[in-house]
Amino acid sequence: MTMPTEGTSTTRALRELENGDSSLRLRAALAIGTAPDPRFVDKLVERCATEPEFHVREMLTWALTRHSSSATVPRLVDELRAQGPRARSQALHTLSKIGDRRAWPAITRALLADPDDEVARSAWRAAVVLVPEGEEPGLAGALAAQLGRGERETRLSLSRALLALGEAVVPALRAAMTDPDPRVRQHAIATERLWRDPDAGFGFAIEEAKRVVALGPTGQEG
Repeated sequence: MTMPTEGTSTTRALRELENGDSSLRLRAALAIGTAPDPRFVDKLVERCATEPEFHVREMLTWALTRHSSSATVPRLVDELRAQGPRARSQALHTLSKIGDRRAWPAITRALLADPDDEVARSAWRAAVVLVPEGEEPGLAGALAAQLGRGERETRLSLSRALLALGEAVVPALRAAMTDPDPRVRQHAIATERLWRDPDAGFGFAIEEAKRVVALGPTGQEG
């Protein structure tokens, strides 16, 4: 990667991305995003994969969104094959913020089912942003295959992703409501309740779903 002349503010900012002080790393990411240059994309993506502080990662993502998607999207798509879960998760998060649908083919079923919950959650959010018109039912089916997974925050993320697909999600949810696994049924019923009544709240919907599953088929409403 070719760097600008030594001594410029952006060159200093690139060095400061490695500083042990998170406030300096945050300032560096802000400086790079304020003066975008495609030569800095690789360094920003590399830092996203290792940055431990959430607020700094968010600023790195913002800095990447300030660059041309023709420079950022291919590099971020490459990062989806990285071994480190943080690298995959942050690349997916950044792709969702950029919103360029040329990245859609890279959102694979393997990513949607990634064993790392944070990677999977990032993949779900990216998928519903990037899905092309007409492919929502297929995505709904892939997401529904993850129903019942994880703890509350993971399940809530999945429900939100499913609901973002609108009407396309209904057949997948109805099928999952008869799944042999009670956790899958509960999650599907709760998500379907939220689709019908968005104001119900996830906690209430889950408790109602548990009651329905415990009562069996007679407890389900039409």
